[in-house]
Amino acid sequence: MQRQTRKIPELNDPQSQYTINGREAWRVLGIMAEFQHATEQLIDLRPAVSMFGSARIRAGHPYYDIARTIARKLSDAGFSVISGGGPGLMQAANEGAHAGRSPAIGLNILLPHEQRQNRYQDVSIDFRYFFMRKMMFVRFASAYVVLPGGFGTLDELTECLTLVQTGKTRRIPIILVGQPFWTGFIAWVRDALVGEGTIAAEDVDLMRIIDDPDQIVEAIFEFYENRGFQPTREERERMLNL
Repeated sequence: MQRQTRKIPELNDPQSQYTINGREAWRVLGIMAEFQHATEQLIDLRPAVSMFGSARIRAGHPYYDIARTIARKLSDAGFSVISGGGPGLMQAANEGAHAGRSPAIGLNILLPHEQRQNRYQDVSIDFRYFFMRKMMFVRFASAYVVLPGGFGTLDELTECLTLVQTGKTRRIPIILVGQPFWTGFIAWVRDALVGEGTIAAEDVDLMRIIDDPDQIVEAIFEFYENRGFQPTREERERMLNL
């Protein structure tokens, strides 16, 4: 005797489907509006350097002091400084830039904890969508300066490394600050990733550790010595497809 399998009838509520599709359409429009607003705010603030680091490191910590010093020197050298707009080392970056010649920019996002806007922002942009905020960090940066941090900092670092490695964006200086913090990470990348063949040996050279603030500024200028800070037409087109 052939066994029969009873199927649960599909529930098709046209009104529910319409409501879901409507919400998705509005979400797409919201993403487009966020992209346009952020681009208009940032387009004239180049050259810029994106700085990253932990939200949990407070004023008085050596990492806070060096982040503030680096940002001040970058600002006085003519770079707008972009941070995540929150507390900790994000605030240190904005504070240093705010005291200098060039704008301090905060790309703010609402998180369940840790994220609150710092008061040292000359240009403040609020984001609802994490991926759109991350895109702006890369799209408008002439360099990355990455201080010690947690998962969010590692996410931003590896995002930029991936985009440069795959040619989805132009190559820029990626500078790690805090040799004791990053030495183990670089060693792991070299031993595990290169060792297992998951990246090429030359990919490790996409980033370098520099702790001296003056040397960081000098390294960025040296990188662009034979070309301008503005992206070429080809690079702009590439970055539109991040």
